[in-house]
Amino acid sequence: MFRERLTDAATAIQAQFDAVLGALQPLPVVQAMGHATNGGKRLRGFMVLESARLHGIDPARAIWPATAIEALHAYSLVHDDLPCMDDDDLRRGQPTVHVKWDEATAVLAGDALQTLAFEMVAHPEVGEARADLTLSLARASGAQGMVLGQALDIAAETANTPLNLDEITALQRGKTGALIEWSATAGARMANADLAPLQTYARALGLAFQIADDILDVTSDAETMGKATGKDDAAGKATFVSLLGLDEAKRRADDLVTQACDALHVYQADADVLRDAARFVVARKS
Repeated sequence: MFRERLTDAATAIQAQFDAVLGALQPLPVVQAMGHATNGGKRLRGFMVLESARLHGIDPARAIWPATAIEALHAYSLVHDDLPCMDDDDLRRGQPTVHVKWDEATAVLAGDALQTLAFEMVAHPEVGEARADLTLSLARASGAQGMVLGQALDIAAETANTPLNLDEITALQRGKTGALIEWSATAGARMANADLAPLQTYARALGLAFQIADDILDVTSDAETMGKATGKDDAAGKATFVSLLGLDEAKRRADDLVTQACDALHVYQADADVLRDAARFVVARKS
C-alpha cells in the first residue's frame, strides 16, 4: 500500500508541476525549474497528501501544499549543488542545473522555485489554512529551520573542533527535519487538528532519514544514489556514522523509526501507510 501511495503521490505532484510550469513562458530558467523538479521520491509531498488523507482533506486542496514543498525542496537542492556550496555535478542521476545550464540560471531557477512554493501554498484552493501553512513554511525553510541548518553545516566545515552528537542533531533538525516536520503536519494544519502526534512522528523520522543518508554516504555508490557519495568522509566532517559507528548508527535509526511509529497510535490503523513510510526511510537504497 505504501509503495502504491508513494507512486500515486509522485504522479499527482508531477502533473501539478507540468500544469503550473506549463503555464509559464518556455524560457531557459523555466526549463531549468522543470529539470530540477523532475524525479525523486517525492517523500515530502507524499507526507502532505497522506496527512491530509488522515484528516479527511480533499486531495484537490492538498495537492497545492504537496507540490509547494517539493518546489521548495528542489530549490534547496539546486542551490546546494552550486560550486559555492557543495559543488555537485550529479543529482537524481542527471546533471545538476548549473552543469546543464550555468550558475546564473541555477541561482535564478532556485529563486523562482522558492517563490513558486509560496505562491502554491497560498493558492485560494488551499482554503482557510493557507495563511498558517504559509507562515509555518516560511519558518521551516528559513533562518529558523532549513537555512539555519545549512548555515551551521557550512560553518562546521571550517570549524577547529568537529561537531559533537548534540550539535549534529540540532543541525540536522533544521537542515533535513524542518521540512519533513512541516510536510507531516500539513494535513493537521488544514484540518485545524492537533499537530502533536505528527510533530513527534516527523521529528523522529527526520533524524532517522538523516542517519540513513549518512549510512548510505559510506555504504552506497554514486550510480545507486544518483549523486556523489563519500564527500563528508573525504572532507573530514562529523556525521552520525563517524561519531556513532556504522552499527550503532543503524540501531539509532531503527530506534527512531520505532518512536515515529509509536507516535501515531492515536490514528490506529489509519496511519499504517505513514508507519510504512518511516520504515522505508531506513530501508531505502538511495
